Amino acid sequence: RATLLLSRCLLKMVKGNIVVPEEILSFCCNGPQGSTSPPRAREPGEQEEAPGTMASPSPARNPTEVQMSQLVLPCHTNHRGELSTGQLLKWIDTAACLSAERHAGCPCVTASMDDIYFEHTISVGQVVNIKAKVNRAFNSSMEVGIQVSYEDLCSGKHCSICKAYATFVAQGPPGTKVKLKPLTPQTEEEKIEHSIAAERRRMRLAHKDTLKDLLNRSPRETELETRDDSVAVPAEKTRVESVELVLPPHANHQGNTFGGQIMAWMENVATIAASRLCHAHPTLRAIEMFHFRGPSQVGDRLVLKAIVNNAFKNSMEVGVCAEAYGQEMSISRRHINSAFMTFVVLDQEGRPRTLPMVAPEPGEGERRHREASARKKIRLDRKYVISCKQTEVPLSVPWDQSNKVYLSYNNVSALKMLVAKANWVLAREKEKVRMYTLEEDKFLSFRIEISVRIAASRAFSLLSDLRRRHEWDSHYERAELVQQVDDDDMIYHVVSQTLSQEGKPQDFVILASRRKPCSKGDPYVVAFRSVTLPTHPASAGFTRGETLCSGFCIWPESEETSKVAYYNQATPGYLNYVTTNVAGLSSNFCATFKACEKFLLKNKEDLIMRLQDL
Repeated sequence: RATLLLSRCLLKMVKGNIVVPEEILSFCCNGPQGSTSPPRAREPGEQEEAPGTMASPSPARNPTEVQMSQLVLPCHTNHRGELSTGQLLKWIDTAACLSAERHAGCPCVTASMDDIYFEHTISVGQVVNIKAKVNRAFNSSMEVGIQVSYEDLCSGKHCSICKAYATFVAQGPPGTKVKLKPLTPQTEEEKIEHSIAAERRRMRLAHKDTLKDLLNRSPRETELETRDDSVAVPAEKTRVESVELVLPPHANHQGNTFGGQIMAWMENVATIAASRLCHAHPTLRAIEMFHFRGPSQVGDRLVLKAIVNNAFKNSMEVGVCAEAYGQEMSISRRHINSAFMTFVVLDQEGRPRTLPMVAPEPGEGERRHREASARKKIRLDRKYVISCKQTEVPLSVPWDQSNKVYLSYNNVSALKMLVAKANWVLAREKEKVRMYTLEEDKFLSFRIEISVRIAASRAFSLLSDLRRRHEWDSHYERAELVQQVDDDDMIYHVVSQTLSQEGKPQDFVILASRRKPCSKGDPYVVAFRSVTLPTHPASAGFTRGETLCSGFCIWPESEETSKVAYYNQATPGYLNYVTTNVAGLSSNFCATFKACEKFLLKNKEDLIMRLQDL
């Protein structure tokens, strides 16, 4: 049947009618069900497409964008009539892979899938809508952003399910490495995702070090908490091991085991392990990064192992790994993938139930138990940092070792999002200094820029050191380096000469995060945001101020000329100063930035001499 349909499809393409029947596309990608044709509103005058066809992307749409719609059938669901998470992961990986290959023009394989948080379940009869597109291409890898929502055909309700980021690697002929072409973002949303993709890549690479550092700082002994009427369950009782034979239907178009299929098998054994602890049917709430370490092929045997690493009051972490071997058992197994999944058990009212405790095995079990606690702390810190809204008070976020990577990520990402905004309005231009404003919701942001005869790297070095800012900014009295977090992140205590309404000088505790360009066209970035430190609490002699989002972006215009731009999203405590400058067209901004230009020009030669001495 598939051959007959393919022949008809080719015949239509030869006649110039490039129409792909949905049965062919679904059969090639997913098996016999589903369609990759996107449900979308038609433009005025646009004719309705024939059922089962997929139109070519419109010029206004990202050429890498892939949209997939799947009707949830009983064969896709679990015992509760809800879509199996494993099936959803298959569809997500398929859509993401198609998007990656559109950009690469060659086969691509899944390298990793970032953390996924599932907000809702999906029932039989509802439609899953998946949109995937490449956010940014690096050398041979690229980040694909995936948005998943469901649609109730009866009520017309739409609801978000999850958002994910996957990394794919382009595969060339054996012995060759593919160099991907750069991706040019068009819309404001695409520019934001393109810019922040570099930060997410940095965060992925630092994740292992973050976990290791947190474990080194935590006590070695495993302490079991006490719960009422609860007896610790030996972790060994939750252990699951299952083997799968990789058959042709499990392989992708390159002959390797389909990444989505491996993720689905892993989710299956993890669910069994969780069920053995709670003696109930658990619900998967989150997955912490799938990382593919190597491929497997048709004919391989995949051994899937799962065990409950730790059970908290209302959730549990299950560790799961996949290993592959060929027909010969004597050959050592290859580690293919590993992941950590968080489950909850819901009562009849949808509230999480209290779970029994887990008694870890000595040695490796205790290590996994401790690591699970560390990962939970990292997850909570990360969710708190990233979910902090601009309208929430306080704006400052507590800084510690467990959340330092995510605070740095959030700091730089917030500035990059502000830079990518499209509605900046030129408010004033004086002496080559241009001032722009952006009014959005309850916030007023401003941007000041100037071209300076200094190399971008030198301007970056000078402006990233807050201890020298008082030399050109009259609002700064002094800045003390409180903590050198790493080469790119520093925490300063800043004292300002600007008086608060109480008549006291203001002080700030500021995290400064520096980033060099990731690729050509990227700016040098210095981002600032307020944090709180136990060692520097608010004192009676100062009014503690807060900065939400500010910093510098420096673009090279030539080898010796740069465009320096300063951004600030004004907080309520800063609005009086900003309003005076915008409404009254004060020259204060321009004078400060001209002083910044003089500072850069004066110190660039000194910097060159110091660098030569090193």
